[in-house]
Amino acid sequence: MSLEGGLNTEGSNAGGIFVQFNQDCTSLVAGSSSGYHLFALTPDDGVEEIYASRSGQDTCLVDRLFSSSLVAIVTVAAPRKLYVCHYKRGTEICNYSYSNTILAVKLNRSRLVVCLEESLHIHNIRDMRILHTIRDTPPNPRGVCVLSPDVERCYLAYPGSSALGEVQIFDAVHLNAKCVLSAHDSPLAALAWSMCGRRLATASERGTVIRVFAVPERTRLYEFRRGVKRCVSIGCLAFSACGQLLAATSNTETVHVFRLCEPARDDAPPDGWLGWLSQAVTAGAGYLPGAVADVLAQGRAFAAARLPASGHRAVVAITNAGGGARLLVATSAGVLYVYALAAEGGECTLLRTHRLIEDAAPAHGDTRPHTDVPAGASYAGALRGRTAHHMTDSERAQELGAAVDSSPPRGAFDLRDPAHFPPMRAPHHAPHHAPAPDTAPQPAPAD
Repeated sequence: MSLEGGLNTEGSNAGGIFVQFNQDCTSLVAGSSSGYHLFALTPDDGVEEIYASRSGQDTCLVDRLFSSSLVAIVTVAAPRKLYVCHYKRGTEICNYSYSNTILAVKLNRSRLVVCLEESLHIHNIRDMRILHTIRDTPPNPRGVCVLSPDVERCYLAYPGSSALGEVQIFDAVHLNAKCVLSAHDSPLAALAWSMCGRRLATASERGTVIRVFAVPERTRLYEFRRGVKRCVSIGCLAFSACGQLLAATSNTETVHVFRLCEPARDDAPPDGWLGWLSQAVTAGAGYLPGAVADVLAQGRAFAAARLPASGHRAVVAITNAGGGARLLVATSAGVLYVYALAAEGGECTLLRTHRLIEDAAPAHGDTRPHTDVPAGASYAGALRGRTAHHMTDSERAQELGAAVDSSPPRGAFDLRDPAHFPPMRAPHHAPHHAPAPDTAPQPAPAD
């Protein structure tokens, strides 16, 4: 699936379906020729489809705000229009049209950012008003940009040059430029924020070196070498929730995982022969050519996973399941691979393979929420309930607030927790007095 005359072969939806993890990697979204799909990632390394729009609209971009009901959608039929929807209610809250093709959409609990080739539009997530437009940005045909998940450090990073790997950092709350990073000598290919918004990972089009910076201090913290044999196209960078691991996918079959260890104390012994080599390089850096010293000082992959097939765009996430750390890789072929990530690193073991979207029609008796409409219908007509054109401003604000705040509890249900399951009491056959206030059943909280 591709945008008609829009993204090139390196684009976000080139050659297949669009896939993306949400901000905290608890769910996965996918856009296909039939609509968009939402999947929950279960603790047992499984995947559960929780919604399928079945709108008949070829969806090229879709993103979900954490575990809320708010989704942002772009279709192939209208590549310049953004739809904001409450998927549980089946309502279109609002839509916005832009001057050019939408290349990326980024969300956190405070802002929604729409990326065009030469501009960025910042919306307030609560009422979808455009707060600021960054105009005349360097040409960015791949839509490379990233918004920090943390609202306290709500930073937006995007390329500051089309010739060099320069990163512009913009404060999306105070709406001012924060700083500029000189990250690479060649143009940027991928960016990623840590969950706390303090670290930014960068990769260039050469794809051999990945760097991690502290923001806004602009300090280079880590430098990793993905490989030395060939240049590749980095497709995705992703931090773990703890910020100690960084994963990278490319157009090859290998997914690399790097460990972000804190610098050792000066009096600490080096760790193994690599530690001795690093110490020797540091001590003799003045006697080696700069390029040689840089290569020897760069870190190597802590772990790696081999994909069964290459050539598909892939996004990656690092999560913690019941059995330990997991490396999740979703591809534009509509497949999710689940790997075990051992504490000692090394080769990751493939545990499960999930086919996200089947070509066949839903089986008889499928009760998953969806909307069936004929192909070619308008997107607003593909949604149940009232459309954005028929909502008042107060209704639209109420719908946005409901969509943003409707995050279901994470984790397994606890049978002992009255918030999940109110206590059940047998009826008294001969009650002589009212039950004490502290023994009365408590109603279940509203969903």
